[in-house]
Amino acid sequence: MFAEAVTWDLTVSLINATVQLDQPQGDGTRTVGTGFLIDAPRADGTPRVVLVTAGHVVERMPGPEMRIGWRVPLSDGSWRFTPAPLTIRDGEGAPLWISHPDHDVAVMSIEAPEAFARAAIPAGWLADGYTFARFDVAPGDEMMSLGFPRGLSANRAGFPILRVGRIASYPLSPVVAFPTFLVDFTVFPGNSGGPVFMTGASRRRPGVPEPEHPFIAGVLTQQVEMDSERLGIGVVVHASYIRETIELLNQAERAAAEEEAAAIAAE
Repeated sequence: MFAEAVTWDLTVSLINATVQLDQPQGDGTRTVGTGFLIDAPRADGTPRVVLVTAGHVVERMPGPEMRIGWRVPLSDGSWRFTPAPLTIRDGEGAPLWISHPDHDVAVMSIEAPEAFARAAIPAGWLADGYTFARFDVAPGDEMMSLGFPRGLSANRAGFPILRVGRIASYPLSPVVAFPTFLVDFTVFPGNSGGPVFMTGASRRRPGVPEPEHPFIAGVLTQQVEMDSERLGIGVVVHASYIRETIELLNQAERAAAEEEAAAIAAE
């Protein structure tokens, strides 16, 4: 069983739903990133698990498969890290993921082990274009993120590493005008694609409204550099663009289903 968590404890829930993504490059190196799982049922109610990451993570993996870092609980209470292959390109090399046309976000429908399917975060916990304004999210508010810096995990079981930082940019809305925001924490290769989120434990200014429940604020996409110097600042794409990319996935799946139905009818 996954670690038990209070319904609103998004930190533990997201730890369980966050996975390492990697692809060996044949020269002893590997491309590493982070992804997280969203429970996004199809329009007809069919269950579906969607993997979310930064677009550049999968784009920089030229092979047809990447590895996804599943974790298996053992009877003695320990865990075993069991990465498994996940096909990300078809036989002609075309990507099986859907990218946002304007922002560094990618999603794909996957078959996840049952425990991970249960751990996937409800799509309703993704912030929308009004969440920051509704809860008066502002510079100095604390955000958390999960990831695998340089492929490092928190332990041999393959759990992600939690980072904490404060929002470092202004203004934050409207999202259409400011699609990304900055958070004051150090980002390394391997962190890209990780979730950035706010919980009830996040330190904020006194007197601001409490969110009805914790929410995923966005996806971490890059570090800020100037003249090859890291500035200890991460760039986050707002979660509303994750929502938009999942809708693009919905449209692509509907189109594929209609094309298949038309082909069957023509036989």
